[in-house]
Amino acid sequence: MRIAQVAPLTEAVPPKLYGGTERVVHWLTEELVALGHDVTLFASGDSRTSAKLEATWPKALRLDGSVRDPYALHMVMLERVRRKCDDEEFDFLHFHLDYYPWSLFMRQPTPFVTTLHGRLDLPEHQPVFDTFSTPPVISISNAQRRPVPQANWVRTIHHGLPENLLTPRPCSQDYLAVLGRIAPEKGVDRAIKIAARCGIPLKIAAKVDRADQDYYDQVISPLITGNPLVDYIGEITDNEKSEFLSGALALLVPIDWPEPFGLVMIEAMACGTPVIAYNRGSVPEIIEDGLTGFIVEDETSAVAVVSKVPQLSRAVIRQQFEARFTARRMALDYLATYRGLMEATEPRIKLVSSAE
Repeated sequence: MRIAQVAPLTEAVPPKLYGGTERVVHWLTEELVALGHDVTLFASGDSRTSAKLEATWPKALRLDGSVRDPYALHMVMLERVRRKCDDEEFDFLHFHLDYYPWSLFMRQPTPFVTTLHGRLDLPEHQPVFDTFSTPPVISISNAQRRPVPQANWVRTIHHGLPENLLTPRPCSQDYLAVLGRIAPEKGVDRAIKIAARCGIPLKIAAKVDRADQDYYDQVISPLITGNPLVDYIGEITDNEKSEFLSGALALLVPIDWPEPFGLVMIEAMACGTPVIAYNRGSVPEIIEDGLTGFIVEDETSAVAVVSKVPQLSRAVIRQQFEARFTARRMALDYLATYRGLMEATEPRIKLVSSAE
């Protein structure tokens, strides 16, 4: 199958450090190539891929200070995809750009699908999905769908990561962990309070976006400055995650928003590390309470389950990751969806009887 994967230009594919969408696109693309498909990746020029790379801009936009209008470059990329469709270069198009491609690509014959990677509960999303109720879309959790039931949902496909990208490492577990991004909705302040109430050290491996710098300065920095229990490491790479997560008693995910998926949860599972997460968004779909971690409602209930973490089998947690959240499983789910949508758009031959 000739497949186009169209990624955001914000980060490289895969991203150098933090970047969930671009990381998932990379894993999916590599699996599709490994399965024998002809894949073209539309992404920034500093991306690394086994597919054919179509680079609209030489560098990821987040790292290129010269770019002030990222939308202009995304429009150029979409037009390049459309022109290649005119030349019939693809059997299927897979977009990872939210709703931006829909108006243009609804008006051409190549079948396509969009995976929605972000939150959909903002008021301005309602007119978008009221207007565009026919483009086929994939959710990354069932919870993500709730605010916009009018969308043309075709399937939920949970993310997966390469089976051996992160693995359990032999080490003692003597701290709680936070991984990802420091932002109000991620609840790092709550994680610090949970660790303090338990009297257990907390290691924070997370980035601070420019938009969240005030939150970090005003809320988080006072909680960690001079706090002997908190070790703020900063952003880490995939190569560092296995050791970081394997050494944790549990990963804390005290979120306060409708998390569409949450890659950090399956990254922890890949290392056999239990997850303690607030009951928000996708959490009940990812974490099996009492098996791969604990689902809690608030700070007090989170503190209460920390003592139960040693009862969980880290080997079983790893097994659940292998059964549910590998990139190969994700790629096979997407291929089945591509084929189903292609069959649905094939012209049907009408059989006319001789009596007509």
